[in-house]
Amino acid sequence: MTTLPVTRRDQLLDILRREGTVRVSDAATALGVTPVTVRRDITQLANDGLVRRVHGGATLLATADEEHFPTVATLGMVVPSLDYYWPGVLHGAREAATRLGVRVVLRGSSYAAQDDVRQVTGLVETVGVDGLLIAPALSGPGSAELLALLAGLDIPVVLMERTANAPPHQAPLESVVSDHALGAGIAVHHLAGLGHRRLGLACSALSPTRPKVRAGWLAACEELGLETALDLQVVSYRDPQWRTEVDRVLDACLASGTTALLVHSDPEAISLVERCAERGIRVPGQLSVVAYDDEVAGLAHPPLTAVRPPRHAVGRGAVELLASRLEEPDRPVHRVTVTPELMVRESTAPPT
Repeated sequence: MTTLPVTRRDQLLDILRREGTVRVSDAATALGVTPVTVRRDITQLANDGLVRRVHGGATLLATADEEHFPTVATLGMVVPSLDYYWPGVLHGAREAATRLGVRVVLRGSSYAAQDDVRQVTGLVETVGVDGLLIAPALSGPGSAELLALLAGLDIPVVLMERTANAPPHQAPLESVVSDHALGAGIAVHHLAGLGHRRLGLACSALSPTRPKVRAGWLAACEELGLETALDLQVVSYRDPQWRTEVDRVLDACLASGTTALLVHSDPEAISLVERCAERGIRVPGQLSVVAYDDEVAGLAHPPLTAVRPPRHAVGRGAVELLASRLEEPDRPVHRVTVTPELMVRESTAPPT
């Protein structure tokens, strides 16, 4: 199985924490990769200010913040995906962990509560982590049991991109989240500023982000007096029915006179724009498109205007919040909200 760069660099940092200095050849053997790959990782870590390159290898940079944690704390981290959205969060978490002198043990889960339970149980009972970072499945089968498990742990927990209250007294759990509703509102204001009056929304039905994106889109449209001409839930682009689904969305746009569309997430937005080209629908001439997530939207043709959640800041903030809780157990509960930004590219323009 191929190791993702963000995970491999975490492993390389673990080696450096133990050894202080590592040779490229030794790290390549330990990680099961080529020396070229290790050199590339060392370059990235050096650019991040986490290591210093030396002849034939690298050495770990000491930081003043490590004095706060003379004994290395181990934080467990459970995310629902290792290949979409979450690598950016992991990168921010890794940066903060290195700066604070704590260790992060990563586990990949899914969007199913039973998988979260299995990973959390393993981290707590086998690894023995001192705190937990998690983006839990808060809907669907087993979600209530998962929340009860998190509430009953005797270690601090910080949620990432999720908010929840813990049973039985509904005490709030600490969290760091992107303000997805505000992100959708920023997209609506951008489109309204271009002169669009009839806006559409197409969101992946399975995304836990969809309710907040939709709420922000509706609120901004109401605030600006815009017509919500189209409000659709769609299947994932990986679904066998996607080809039929994307035509359904485009047919509805044409029938309703929709001139601008917010699409969550990037893969669906890119596929929709590709289908527009096949059908002769000009983007942005006839239809302006904004993607939500900005993982790969800039690589589309044309490059897509997109809302970019602050993934790096979420990961960094979650580690900092958990480290602060370990240092000061009795401080008030914190819930941190971070603002997305709009990346304006070539898929949005005034309606014609």
